[in-house]
Amino acid sequence: MISREPTLERLVVAKSLLLTPFGLDESHLARALAEIKAHKVDEADLYFQYTRSEGWSLEEGIVKTGSFSIDQGVGVRAVSGEKTAFAYSDDISEASLLDAARTVRSISTVAQLGRARVATKKIASSRSLYHGLDPIASLDSTAKVKLLEKVEQLARAKDPRVAQVMAGLAAEYDVVLVARADGTLAADVRPLVRLSVTVIAEQKGRREVGSAGGGGRFGFDYFDDALIGQYVDEAVHAALTNLEARPAPAGEMTVVLGPGWPGILLHEAIGHGLEGDFNRKGSSAFSGRIGQRVAAKGVTVLDDGTINDRRGSLNVDDEGNASQRNVLIEDGILKGYIQDAMNARLSGVKPTGNGRRESYAHVPLPRMTNTYMLGGDKTPEEIVASIKKGLYATNFGGGQVDITSGKFVFSASQAYWVENGKILYPVKGATLVGSGPEVLKHVSMIGNDMKLDSGVGTCGKEGQSVPVGVGQPTLRIDALTVGGTA
Repeated sequence: MISREPTLERLVVAKSLLLTPFGLDESHLARALAEIKAHKVDEADLYFQYTRSEGWSLEEGIVKTGSFSIDQGVGVRAVSGEKTAFAYSDDISEASLLDAARTVRSISTVAQLGRARVATKKIASSRSLYHGLDPIASLDSTAKVKLLEKVEQLARAKDPRVAQVMAGLAAEYDVVLVARADGTLAADVRPLVRLSVTVIAEQKGRREVGSAGGGGRFGFDYFDDALIGQYVDEAVHAALTNLEARPAPAGEMTVVLGPGWPGILLHEAIGHGLEGDFNRKGSSAFSGRIGQRVAAKGVTVLDDGTINDRRGSLNVDDEGNASQRNVLIEDGILKGYIQDAMNARLSGVKPTGNGRRESYAHVPLPRMTNTYMLGGDKTPEEIVASIKKGLYATNFGGGQVDITSGKFVFSASQAYWVENGKILYPVKGATLVGSGPEVLKHVSMIGNDMKLDSGVGTCGKEGQSVPVGVGQPTLRIDALTVGGTA
């Protein structure tokens, strides 16, 4: 049996879903792009998307909701300088395509003399980071319900204090096709699944919450019995630990962050500040600082969209550029920003494979993929043992950051008070307050236990949400303000 090269296979799938059923082929795409290029524009692209999604949720021992949806459409964009004209439609047809093309080309009032040059067709280079399967079809409905029921049964069997269990299962099959005015044609077939577990434990009238879960770009068979058991254990342990938590102290102190999901602080406080649009406009705390020291020695931060099967990974971004492994900070020195095509062009640099959009109804923006810090040479045990008095935060809830100043506020959903290197008791209500550019300078110990999160992250920016990954090793930060309840 002869199989096609993965890049070409993805193009075949995308055309079969997004062009052929509507009587379109590549000649229609070329005509629409030629309509836009009849006026002088710097960039133009067509973004076709087909998305099928499904969700199931269990509460009070019953699968209460199930949802299924299909969405498809095309976004048409023209860019002239810093200006963007954009139109989209859920009607994929030649008429709608040409109408949208004529609409967006009005961003430039200068018509080009003669006929618009037809660009030579080129297939975008890409990667093969995940299988182009349909995850929704990887498990039948009966099995999905049984999986959620198993979560409920396992959690309740763990401890009599477990009062309520909520579980959710979600899947998405996303197919995109990008045609650019420079002749580039790219496609991606993106599976995505997620299992979430939330447990409420009760003791002497006190109720506390614990949660866990994960996912990535694969099918439901990823969630085997061992992994389901692990998620349940983590959620139950978090809820029971919080039942014993005391009010968190407040003030400036040593803070140790655990590995994995606590990298969300890095994502928010540092990653957003390294996005190309903020830096081109000079509105980031990191603007104009390439080549300067912005962190302690040993701190290396990457944004990497090329990790196999990860939630934040992409074969190509939403502008048809191959994803990349981008070193943002190396040994404390700022090396670069993450870029989409427009901001890269205006900044005189190359795109980094970070042009992302929520759907065909949105314009691309420079966005993170999987953002993480590399490990160091300390064991997590010796880092915790180094704390004279301070906080050890192992999990986080919500947070927010001001891009211009870099100031952030994060709430720790699971944390412990440490004295003389010993973990004494869990604490509740701890918030971390600081400045992204400053907190990196106070990193004094970096663990050898770098890990990525389990696959649960979603990032919001300008009203758009996209799946992302985060990660880091255990970190000691010498001085960070903790807002507590004690």
